[in-house]
Amino acid sequence: MKAQVLLALGALMMTGAANASGQTLTGDAEAGATKAAVCAACHGVDGNAIDPQYPNLAGQHESYTARHLGFFKSGQRENAVMTGFVATLNEQDMADLGAYFATQTAKPQLADEAFVAQGQALYRGGRADLPACAACHGMAGQGNPGSVYPAIANQHAQYTADMLRRFRDGAVYGDKDDAHANIMAQVAKGLTDQEIEALASYIQGLSPAQR
Repeated sequence: MKAQVLLALGALMMTGAANASGQTLTGDAEAGATKAAVCAACHGVDGNAIDPQYPNLAGQHESYTARHLGFFKSGQRENAVMTGFVATLNEQDMADLGAYFATQTAKPQLADEAFVAQGQALYRGGRADLPACAACHGMAGQGNPGSVYPAIANQHAQYTADMLRRFRDGAVYGDKDDAHANIMAQVAKGLTDQEIEALASYIQGLSPAQR
């Protein structure tokens, strides 16, 4: 499995980033700041969510945020709350929101020391049947916008663990024929509950300043 996944990752590195319709738009962060007012209740005024069930958006790549807003609007990602918020957004609005949150700074968080050793080993080195998270998301969790891999450093452990469990259960966000959409479902399906908790905690303590 690991060899097949790594071959898929190599192919993905050759692709460009675009929104859900395949178009590439440039967002306006200033316009996005105004539009982001409705996002603040869950994601924080500056994209740092207070409630750990919601993801931090601060510092996320513009293209990734815009792309996934498109998935919510199309129904490829299902969430009753988000569906209502994106209903009136057009693709420029999504790009603007992505640009705004990309200019914000994620607040540092701490990992649980009890999980650091296991989480770090999996994140940096993977195992025989599991590619290292760092291969796509970077050693410091900074992601790769050109290959549609999100920044994950400083993300709430609760949110990350929930997402990993969803991927393990077969959740796919986006076009099911798109390798980008399927890759995490493939990677996560062999993770145990403890490994998920360890990875989520370790990722929470990562900082883009680390290398």
